[in-house]
Amino acid sequence: MADTPFFHDASGTVRFSVTVEGQPVGASIGREILRYHYRTAEDADPLNTFGLHTDDMDAAVRRRVAGGSTEPVMLRENDLRTPA
Repeated sequence: MADTPFFHDASGTVRFSVTVEGQPVGASIGREILRYHYRTAEDADPLNTFGLHTDDMDAAVRRRVAGGSTEPVMLRENDLRTPA
């Protein structure tokens, strides 16, 4: 991870960056996606949930970039599913 992740209240997303091939790639994931995917309580801190699953987020961003996505990468619930 390139920069310290933070919660952007206005958009309801955790914003972060991942270093891909030496370059930081900006990304975000919504509070509701984190809550749904990781089955957290409604009042769970999204930044804490993100911190517990950072490796998942990094891998999802790398997959999206490898698939042709450009910055900023907005992760969806489907992006968190482990590829077969």
